[in-house]
Amino acid sequence: MRLNSITALIVGLAASLVCQVASAQAWPNKTIHWVVPFAVGGANDLMARAAAEGAAKLLGQAIVIDNKPGAGATLGSNIVAKSPADGYTFLISAAGVISNSMIKKTMPYSDSDLVPVVMIGVAPSVILVPANAPYKDLKEFIAASKTGQGFHWATAGTGSTPHFVAGLLLTKYGAKIDIVPYKSGSESITAVMGDQVEATSEASIVVLPFLRSGKLKALATTWTKRIAAYPQLTTAAEQGFPEIRIAHWAGLHAPNGTPDAILDKMAAAVDTAMKDAATVARLEAMGIELVGGNRANFVKFVDEERARLGGVVKATQMKED
Repeated sequence: MRLNSITALIVGLAASLVCQVASAQAWPNKTIHWVVPFAVGGANDLMARAAAEGAAKLLGQAIVIDNKPGAGATLGSNIVAKSPADGYTFLISAAGVISNSMIKKTMPYSDSDLVPVVMIGVAPSVILVPANAPYKDLKEFIAASKTGQGFHWATAGTGSTPHFVAGLLLTKYGAKIDIVPYKSGSESITAVMGDQVEATSEASIVVLPFLRSGKLKALATTWTKRIAAYPQLTTAAEQGFPEIRIAHWAGLHAPNGTPDAILDKMAAAVDTAMKDAATVARLEAMGIELVGGNRANFVKFVDEERARLGGVVKATQMKED
């Protein structure tokens, strides 16, 4: 009986594998949906549309972008987490997909309900101060913040990328900063220009027009390399602050249980699309750096970001408002 049970198990597993392979070979045979958990026009949305256009051509099926903003990206993420794991629904993920469960009191899905597929690209974050601010770099800004009452730092809400930038400045380099939450990055920028707060950070695609027009001053970019469209701005690491490393990124996640062969095929299509010279030139001019890569690269990135951001959440006691 034991031998028969083992044999039946092996046969069952083999049959399941054959079905998965057959499904992956037939995939895709209908329209694919990418859910963007943010509004139209932001960095995440723009990267998604560029990747979808290129990947659709390679896969031979249309990829439709469904914008489902709300609840700090959990609304759209939950839609994908609860979708069939058949390779026809994906999430355009961002840092919030990693950090939301650390910050929010309740979550409608588990982190394990979504699996990483591939990185699309990043919009490097830029630390911003008023155009007439007296400090010329991040070192002077941090030193100045430690005097008097300290500085006010605008964020786009709890758990937003600017909140994490401020958290890193606080916990790693002792900056004296009070967090002032706004509803969006555009409100934060307006607050800086109006001298209501001393600083904020925001995605390169949003801030480059303000820098080029002289309406804001940039102290550093917080990503691992300089922004191709604004190379005169040094990185925080170049200025001696290597822990200040964060960006507004976009990747692709899928419902857990989606066949590996489908995930690999999608990852390869996105990677190829992100290497298209015309797409690279168009998005780099806007301040977006395309990445691509494979599943293993993205899994490693997500795991490292989860551990790193988790440390910031714990150190700053970052919690949902």
